[in-house]
Amino acid sequence: MTISTNPESRIANPGFGLLNVHKPTGLTSRDVVNVVARLVRPAKAGHAGTLDPLAEGVLVVCVGAATRLIEYVQRMPKRYRGEFLLGRESPTEDIEGPVTELADPPIPSREALAAAARTLVGPIAQRPPQYSALKVGGRRAYDAARRGEAIDLAPRPVTIYELTVVEYDYPRVVLDVCCGSGTYVRSLGRDLAEKLGTAAVMSALVRTAIGPFTLAAATKLDGLSAATLPAALIPAIAAIGNMPRRTLTELELVEVTAGRTIAAGDTHAEEIAAVDANGLLRAILVPRGEGRLGPNRVFAS
Repeated sequence: MTISTNPESRIANPGFGLLNVHKPTGLTSRDVVNVVARLVRPAKAGHAGTLDPLAEGVLVVCVGAATRLIEYVQRMPKRYRGEFLLGRESPTEDIEGPVTELADPPIPSREALAAAARTLVGPIAQRPPQYSALKVGGRRAYDAARRGEAIDLAPRPVTIYELTVVEYDYPRVVLDVCCGSGTYVRSLGRDLAEKLGTAAVMSALVRTAIGPFTLAAATKLDGLSAATLPAALIPAIAAIGNMPRRTLTELELVEVTAGRTIAAGDTHAEEIAAVDANGLLRAILVPRGEGRLGPNRVFAS
């Protein structure tokens, strides 16, 4: 794939919004952000949810002041289609590491797989993979793992909304997963296999959606350019999901933009998306004392 990095190809006004990019396999999420950043410089760019080089699919890149909305996109449910090989194990829990086949592993039925998958739906405690970007004692876990050091990664609470076996032809099994933030899909395959007395490694992963951002609507990375990026930019308000919204009057907009509070009215939510008369996101409001709302984040027009 060839991506133009010529400074002359940068867009003059990158705007304020989001890009739903189809990240290809073989690239890091940072590689994708770097492509966007070169096009929108001096505006910033940042992604909302890492995909490993082995994985492809939806990567939401926030542009300009929308980088301050990354955490809201990260809260959205994510959907994946993951492919695993049973009867195999790897220190990385995928085929990127050295894969070892188990001696005479059990071959579970599809019914047994489906039954085990049902036990993993809901709030669960998941043990992160040894090769992960989590920090242990100020160091990335994968750095310690590469040095052969023993790492104690405590299980973390994650939520699995759906886990379905969609294809099975031993040793290959394909899972459809809808999960919350912080879930490691390769570890989900590991845990599923362990419940059946075997092991599994992830051989492919596609992120098919983050909230309303779908793979079908994603822009191919090699299709991004100074000419195509403005049309691909999604309004920043898409980042706030189902957050309650309030349309500000002109006077309220002046007050909020200056960092001052406004009357809360009948609103009692913890966060409110404040929009102007054109429906553009102008601020995130939070309670500021009795009957008042104040800006937590303010965005220029």
